[in-house]
Amino acid sequence: MIRAGIIGLGKMGVSHYAIINTHPDIHLVGVCDSTAFIVSTLEKMADIRTFKDYRKMIDQCSLDCVIISTPTSTHAEMVRYAMENRINVFVEKPFCLDYEQGRQLTELAEQQNLVNQVGYQYRFVASFARTRQLLEKRAIGKVYHFTAEAYGQVVVRPKVKTWRTKPTAGGGCLYDYASHVIDLVNYLLGPAQRVSGTVLKNVFSEDVCDAVYSTLLYDNGITGQLAVNWSDKTYRKMSTQMEIYGDRGKIIADRQQCRVFLWDSGGFEDMQEGWNIFYTTDLTKPAWFYLRGEEYSHQIDYFVDHIKNNQLENINSFASALLTDVIIDLLKTDAAQWSRNYGQDTVWRQPVFRH
Repeated sequence: MIRAGIIGLGKMGVSHYAIINTHPDIHLVGVCDSTAFIVSTLEKMADIRTFKDYRKMIDQCSLDCVIISTPTSTHAEMVRYAMENRINVFVEKPFCLDYEQGRQLTELAEQQNLVNQVGYQYRFVASFARTRQLLEKRAIGKVYHFTAEAYGQVVVRPKVKTWRTKPTAGGGCLYDYASHVIDLVNYLLGPAQRVSGTVLKNVFSEDVCDAVYSTLLYDNGITGQLAVNWSDKTYRKMSTQMEIYGDRGKIIADRQQCRVFLWDSGGFEDMQEGWNIFYTTDLTKPAWFYLRGEEYSHQIDYFVDHIKNNQLENINSFASALLTDVIIDLLKTDAAQWSRNYGQDTVWRQPVFRH
């Protein structure tokens, strides 16, 4: 039985608590949170050790693995402490706010031969996994362009203050929302080599961006448009979609389905010319426990299975998450350059043509 601990009992931490506590191969032995009410409630209602200091939990509980679901700015020190104590780590996304910290932790995980995973759950959504299979088989031919979008209503009024809206804690829409989309692009098409025309736009927030727009450029000629907005009240919850164009067709994929349009099926699998639709409900393997979506259970099961089998290769490893952080860093750099060149002090005037 794998002995597990959880650090951070916010929205994601509570979700992980429920999932882990029902897993047949995990014994949840300790939880840690800085909120006295949460800790005291668990002390009364659950047969589990509680801590306010994650170091004490790691030192005292003989853990095999730890789930870290705290604000992003705290990830680096917690991940490092756990790995230095030979503990396998699952950490929520995004990996780190600082690319250099992420690089060092990736190297440490490799040196320690520990299972390491970051919680980009879209890689466990069956419709996106099916999309990846189709792209690998060149079902739509040579890919030349894509759009990657996500919209939701996280910040929909001024003066919303949470750790997510602090640049030194959560990093705003770029880190919280756009990181999911960037990681999905990396999973399906690989990371871009360059970005251009990046705009990090404030809608309601003062210190972080609420929307991210950019062009992604690849050395092999693929181009892509990134559009992410967490201040869109027309969406009840986060909605993410990829539309991928190839010279033989296109794919439109979201959480619910993968739609494939083929100009000519050419005998590819048993697909027909025109639209072919694959529904997530048909593609998804059953989960032993459902909460928010099967992908949340599947990613934990994947993590546990890798610990049991001492399997270090991981589709959601620190190394893969670091590639997402690289793109985020490119977007920030490009946005700063764009702002300097085309900011409010720069005025474009329509030329006057004289006849």
